[in-house]
Amino acid sequence: MKKTIYALAVLATLGITSCKEAHDSKLPPVEATPKTYAEIKKADWFLGRWENNSKEGNLSEIWTKENDSTFHGESYFVIGKDTVFGESVKLWQKENQLIYEVSVRNQNNEKPVEFALTSSSDKQLIFENPKHDYPNKITYNQITKDSIVAEISGMKDGKTKSEQFAMKKVQ
Repeated sequence: MKKTIYALAVLATLGITSCKEAHDSKLPPVEATPKTYAEIKKADWFLGRWENNSKEGNLSEIWTKENDSTFHGESYFVIGKDTVFGESVKLWQKENQLIYEVSVRNQNNEKPVEFALTSSSDKQLIFENPKHDYPNKITYNQITKDSIVAEISGMKDGKTKSEQFAMKKVQ
């Protein structure tokens, strides 16, 4: 009887060890550090609602955080009660690159256009797409914590063109 109990104990120990080893070998490797999104953090100052109300009309730009790697922006220009221009922007980190992806209704065959971050500092982000007709450069400058200037520029009709949009933070 003692031999049977001893044999069962040895088999049980061997079975537990082999199951543990088999189970451990199938576990996915543990990531040493969680994935971080340093590039998107460069644009944290975009977040919020920005406006410019002038005699020409009202410009609004609203930025929200979708997740750790993506911001969403909406921009509208309203004259009276008519929205004369609107665009949707996805600002996202793709690997180690920050991408500014713009969608404008009735433009570019309804396809978004990507601009890659080419230069950055604490208060400036520059996105470019040399293959796009106009604009091919989008620049954001933070003037103060509640004031920014967005600029689009490039070649249009064979001439260098630039448009600036100053905005104040309202939320």
